[in-house]
Amino acid sequence: MDIQIAATNRKAYHEYHILDKYEAGIELVGSEVKSLREGSANLKEAYIVIRKGEAFAVGIHISPYSHTGIEGHDPVRDRRLLLHRREIKKIKDLTDQKGLTAIPLQMYFNPNGRAKLEIGIAKGKKTYDKKKSIKEKDLLREAQRELRNR
Repeated sequence: MDIQIAATNRKAYHEYHILDKYEAGIELVGSEVKSLREGSANLKEAYIVIRKGEAFAVGIHISPYSHTGIEGHDPVRDRRLLLHRREIKKIKDLTDQKGLTAIPLQMYFNPNGRAKLEIGIAKGKKTYDKKKSIKEKDLLREAQRELRNR
């Protein structure tokens, strides 16, 4: 069994330079897991914050499960991340630096069926950086097209 991607933050690679990546478990309730398996999650406006030595994902929107009765889950609650203490300390030290932040890159199920969140330590891009990366992608795409046509 391979990994099953539940949600990706495509905007993150456009808005930020990703400097480092971490894999974290995420504490979810049952209806959130079922909803994730349906693929109804949004990471666009989410970020990672560290409070009292624990890491939390803030702003992840997981839609209510379609077959849940009256009692569901709060779609945008803060979710605790399962990381080792030294990883939390390292992320905190990095995000305390000016201009760096921690953002979720993708949410997926590993081969064991556990929900995981890929966290990126990111630095914001300037407008000219964004234009440059778009230009590079276009050139690469054009080169691939030329190779295919030959």
